[in-house]
Amino acid sequence: MAIDASGVKKVAKLARLSIDDDAVEVTAATISSILELVDSMQAVDTQDVEPLAHPLDAIQRLRPDQVTEENQREQLQGCAPAVEEGLFLVPRVIE
Repeated sequence: MAIDASGVKKVAKLARLSIDDDAVEVTAATISSILELVDSMQAVDTQDVEPLAHPLDAIQRLRPDQVTEENQREQLQGCAPAVEEGLFLVPRVIE
């Protein structure tokens, strides 16, 4: 799969990105090479391969789930402009 300059401009417009006209061709070539790599990776047969949670056999050391600090909600919310029932009130950003 390849992407051309018009595709790069369209994606940049949708993503609200500014790309110089000089960089459009280079960006198109870079994206095309990435898509070719993805295509070649998708061609590999992974039918009998178990999914991995992590590429290394690393074991994460977990600490005991214990409370290590006192509840400081009132102190921390004391400087907040708006609090209700122990929650910070913030302006709505998604309508």
